[in-house]
Amino acid sequence: QVQLVESGGGLLQTGGSLRLSCAASGRTFNNNAILGWFRQAPGKEREFVAAIRWSGASTDYADSVKGRATISRDNAKNTVYLQMNSLKPEDAAVYYCAAKPWYGGLGNFRTLEYDYWGQGTQVTVSS
Repeated sequence: QVQLVESGGGLLQTGGSLRLSCAASGRTFNNNAILGWFRQAPGKEREFVAAIRWSGASTDYADSVKGRATISRDNAKNTVYLQMNSLKPEDAAVYYCAAKPWYGGLGNFRTLEYDYWGQGTQVTVSS
């Protein structure tokens, strides 16, 4: 069983930056695991933000954050990060970390069915 715990959310300003962390426990990921970030704003469906193959070989970003967000991982800490700059009010949401322990395909991580989810961390962006 995998446990994912997000941290780093809070009240941020438009134009500012966020750095979210997702600490995983319960298993060591192999290079073909996929770790992703999703978000859900009130009244909206959950949407994909970014994902990374645990090897670091490939990433995938939603168009809405491409160029502003960077997903990274620290294998030694079993942690995945989301750095996002130039925050907009529409970035406000609950951000969730998700994990798929193995995926051998190429790219397009946004459509995968993830097996494990964190409890989420609230990000509020003030204008």
